[in-house]
Amino acid sequence: MAIGFFKNLIQRFSGREVDWEELEEALIQSDLGVPMTLQIIENLQQSKSRITATEIVQVARSYIEQTFPLANSRLRPLPNRPKVILMVGVNGTGKTTSAAKLANLLKQDRHSVMLAAADTFRAAAIEQLQVWADRLNVPMIATEYNADPAALCYDAYSAANKRNIEFLICDTAGRLHTKHNLMQELGKVVRILRKQDEEAPHECFLVVDATTGSNALVQAKEFKQAVGLTGLIVTKLDGSGKGGIVVAIQNELEIPPRFIGTGEKLSDFRYFDKDEFVAKIL
Repeated sequence: MAIGFFKNLIQRFSGREVDWEELEEALIQSDLGVPMTLQIIENLQQSKSRITATEIVQVARSYIEQTFPLANSRLRPLPNRPKVILMVGVNGTGKTTSAAKLANLLKQDRHSVMLAAADTFRAAAIEQLQVWADRLNVPMIATEYNADPAALCYDAYSAANKRNIEFLICDTAGRLHTKHNLMQELGKVVRILRKQDEEAPHECFLVVDATTGSNALVQAKEFKQAVGLTGLIVTKLDGSGKGGIVVAIQNELEIPPRFIGTGEKLSDFRYFDKDEFVAKIL
């Protein structure tokens, strides 16, 4: 679902009878998901008059807008304890960079932040996060390569709590959602964190690449089952990104997009805005 999706629908279906199979294919290819695609088509087919391209766009837009929550709540600290944010996802989605960008955003809102390098399986990940921590001037807790990530998160919570840090962002290792043992390891991280705070992690964000398409829906299902998810961080949501999968994940799994990344700069990261998404990305 690249920029101009609605415009493309109008161009494609203007001045002729609607080919329902063609419309279904166009909607599914935009990564809206099968359930929403069928809902849109069923709604249109109930019309007793000839369907126009404008009506197609109006119905599609309405379903998309109604799918998302009315507002995207901003992150707020907890009283007297750190708010733990767990970053999860498959390899290559931009998880470590997103952790740094989120830390920067929270700092801009005048919150104190600590990073935890819980990706202990990739030595470069620890170094990468340290570079970001130094650049942002935020503390970071790390351990040696191949150490237990759950133990690292436990220690990071203790350090954040002792220093009265408001937000602890734990960057976990990228893992394929099909690897059962690695998904179980995430469950262990959650269990160990709850020895410090029975409600931790307070946020669990799945980082997904907007260009991944329908496979991101499968990822979201598996990670939600493994650790529970409170939201998405969607990367590469720029002119080349699709973005329709954000709609499918919200519609089918009720996991809302919370943040979007649109580029490489620290500033290319912000809270998800439903109206902006529908107006600009779609």
